[in-house]
Amino acid sequence: MKLFLTGFAQVLFVAINTLFLSRIFYLGVLLCGFTISFIWSYNVKKVVFGTIKERLIYSIGASLGGVLGLFISQEILKLI
Repeated sequence: MKLFLTGFAQVLFVAINTLFLSRIFYLGVLLCGFTISFIWSYNVKKVVFGTIKERLIYSIGASLGGVLGLFISQEILKLI
């Protein structure tokens, strides 16, 4: 579950950061960029040395994080 959640969170912030980049929103890019890198620093060792099952769990979490990131980005667009 932890591996799923870290993959989910990382791609969630990547999706949101894409919106901030496209809108030239510096503070959002700064915060998301930091968060992406911080989460990645935890993920890289787990995934590289993980089993196929762990890599699949991570990838499923990442793909669902991307979908939620898209949804959140659309809601942010309504605010800015």
